[in-house]
Amino acid sequence: MHRKDIIRKGYRAPDDALVVLKNVKKYYPVRSKYKDIESRFLKAVDGVDITIKHAEILGLVGESGCGKSTLGRLILGLEEPTEGGIFFEKIPIHNCTRKDIRRLRRSMQIIFQDPYSSLNPRQKVASIIEEPMIIHGIGSRKERRIRVEQLLAEVGLHPEHGSRYPHQFSGGERQRIGIARALALRPKFIVADEPVSALDVSIQAQIINLLIKLQEKFKLTYLFIAHDLNIVQHISDRIAVMYLGRIVEVVEKKDFSTPPQHPYTEALLAASPVLNPNLRKKAYLLKGDPPSPITPPPGCIFHTRCPYAKKICARDSPLLRNVGKGHKIARHFR
Repeated sequence: MHRKDIIRKGYRAPDDALVVLKNVKKYYPVRSKYKDIESRFLKAVDGVDITIKHAEILGLVGESGCGKSTLGRLILGLEEPTEGGIFFEKIPIHNCTRKDIRRLRRSMQIIFQDPYSSLNPRQKVASIIEEPMIIHGIGSRKERRIRVEQLLAEVGLHPEHGSRYPHQFSGGERQRIGIARALALRPKFIVADEPVSALDVSIQAQIINLLIKLQEKFKLTYLFIAHDLNIVQHISDRIAVMYLGRIVEVVEKKDFSTPPQHPYTEALLAASPVLNPNLRKKAYLLKGDPPSPITPPPGCIFHTRCPYAKKICARDSPLLRNVGKGHKIARHFR
């Protein structure tokens, strides 16, 4: 399928949209050794609608296992959606062939969570960074080597580091190498999948500042996935809150905690540590455990733990609606 044909069959997204997700679902079959048990599915992503604008940083937060990383992989075409549409620059990724996805992948890259397992220990750093350019047939050998040196400088490393192996670097330096590899193809969009969670706190700040500098310099768009709300609030332009495979709130950074509108967002903020030891937070304890994504509750997925739940919450599922100033929320009442 040619690019013109892809665009012609694409989705008419807003002019400032780079990535658009429309009712995206990803279900994994749950196999049982008992043949008489009805087939079930784990609903990792369950009907997500979201737009990521050009040159913005969208933070994505939520508990472990809520589907954040799966959502990132779906956008990159590393996983196929069970249902729904994913559009990159109005091109429907969900309908693309492998050849088309390969072509699009030059514009979409990922920074992995673990800098220790995401780099090939048998390759030298220069080879790791150069490999994407070789795969996509970019430049001559000399041009690629020059590009590798430029990328090492961009992430705060030196040209001589290219001749070393990953085990000779610290965690923060390895993550810089991973960032350089992600930049090798000059992408427009990067999924940063918890890129600092495996690093020391002092190193986290350096990597976050590096990501911000690179985003401003190259006009990059990030989907920044993280658990730490303080980091997300620092780096993001907008923040999306995910719970049990669904987006329950999307809000501008400045309005994220003043005050939170969705009770789950309120719970996340209450559980987040504050830097000021003299500041006392209001106690906010959720009841029960998160429901199973195999058998999510009917109605609002959060009603089993919500302190404000009413009868309608157990019956009807709220839509993600706009409540003004770009603020979207999935809640029956405010």
